[in-house]
Amino acid sequence: MRHRPLGRTGLTVSELGFGCASWWGKPAFEERQALGLVHRAIDLGVTFFDTGASYSAGEAEPRLGRALKGRDASRLVIATKAGTYHAGGGRIARDVSPAAVVASAERSLKNLGLDALGLLQLHGPAAAELTDELLRALEDLKARGLVRALGVNSFDPALIERVVALPEFDVVMVDYNVLRPEREPLIARAAAAGKGVLAGMALAMGHTRPLLSRLKGPQDLWYAARALARHRGELARGRGFGFLHRQPGISGSQAALAYVLANPDVSCAVFGATRLAHLEENAAASGLTLPQPLMAQIRAAQARLT
Repeated sequence: MRHRPLGRTGLTVSELGFGCASWWGKPAFEERQALGLVHRAIDLGVTFFDTGASYSAGEAEPRLGRALKGRDASRLVIATKAGTYHAGGGRIARDVSPAAVVASAERSLKNLGLDALGLLQLHGPAAAELTDELLRALEDLKARGLVRALGVNSFDPALIERVVALPEFDVVMVDYNVLRPEREPLIARAAAAGKGVLAGMALAMGHTRPLLSRLKGPQDLWYAARALARHRGELARGRGFGFLHRQPGISGSQAALAYVLANPDVSCAVFGATRLAHLEENAAASGLTLPQPLMAQIRAAQARLT
């Protein structure tokens, strides 16, 4: 596994990170399998793990904490998010007030069994919520040694532009994948400002594969239902990229990850997995170089996106 600097934080992370969210964190997914995936990721050289206080109805953080118990976490960068929380009944609520963010970070430390968070990210804040009071509260978490780096996770380009200009933030997480080439100028500006850049949704949620071809287990049905409910536009965009899954010597997932990692301004591409074979397949994308004809084919398909 190759590693890259996380902007100017002084932290180094594996260029592929494991996302601990969604089905992975749900009680319906067997605990032994979920924890085994984290342990195997560590064995494969993954050092960046991403989760959030609201993920998997609030179950993801504690599960990741159980996975890390007894493990040497000193070389790992554990990232979580504040600003959203599970409010019961399948609802996600927002509270980006300084007191709520500080309390969330302190709960996350307990859930994860850590003395300090490698990275704390605000989860989808609005620009108006980035008040001086909130920025001071975040800086205080750093000063107290509870957080090593601060960031923002948002798929709103205007909000990320605002964050890039704020010196208090060290990292941004954006939705960057083969279906989102328009993020590249924003990523370049963030990196030029010294920010670490995390590529969220690096596999485009699997939307480059036909939906029916993915249905092999209960988790696949859950993800398919979510895609149909929330991401029909992405499903449509992904139809033009089926060729990724018909390449010799490289899987579609590996090609998608290699595309993201071909951007030198990306510190880490984050993916999720609920099967050991998929985890190992994805981890093998570290260090892969896309053949030039395949990159040209991707660019041609991107040019046709509307």
